Amino acid sequence: MQRSEVPFFSQWETPDMTLPLLAEGPAALHRDPLWRNSGAETVEDYARWAVNVCGMACLKMILAARGEIHPTLDLARACTSYGGYVVDAANGSIKGLIYAPFVTFVGERFGLAAETMTKIDVTTIPDILSKWRFFIASVHPSIRWPDREPPAKGGHLVLVTAAAPDAIRFHNPSGHERKSQADVVLPLAAFDRFFANRGVAIGP
Repeated sequence: MQRSEVPFFSQWETPDMTLPLLAEGPAALHRDPLWRNSGAETVEDYARWAVNVCGMACLKMILAARGEIHPTLDLARACTSYGGYVVDAANGSIKGLIYAPFVTFVGERFGLAAETMTKIDVTTIPDILSKWRFFIASVHPSIRWPDREPPAKGGHLVLVTAAAPDAIRFHNPSGHERKSQADVVLPLAAFDRFFANRGVAIGP
């Protein structure tokens, strides 16, 4: 598959923060020199949100493909106002992305057609992309290492930009190096080992 023309954005402002984060936890993001670009007011706020905004990074890429650049946390805060994220005021934990409010959010704020899809067989993704421009797919985050066996499916979101009967191409907001970030191409069968059979189709 050829490279896509969709810009890549990591869910961290400095894309090579993935391995430090995996080693040290969210505290590693306090060293991200570009954290202010996220739209966060403090580095603590950035670190708390960045581990939850893979879906917003996917949306940022979709919007960038049509020439709009939005800070990731600006998108997250706006999506939260629709119920796409739920913040626990007591402990600051963040739950989301919740698909149904997200679909409403992108439709009302950005005029994007979107539809939640569940119980999707991986072999139907090429057909989905024949009708929709993008598919935000729920996968296990260890998809950055496709030759490993994931402990589960789901828990992370990637932006699928193309699919054929035998292969799929996607941007991974938490990839740890260039080849696991932008325009990753995997056989459908390999992708399926991480795929939770659900996601959100996005139109123009």
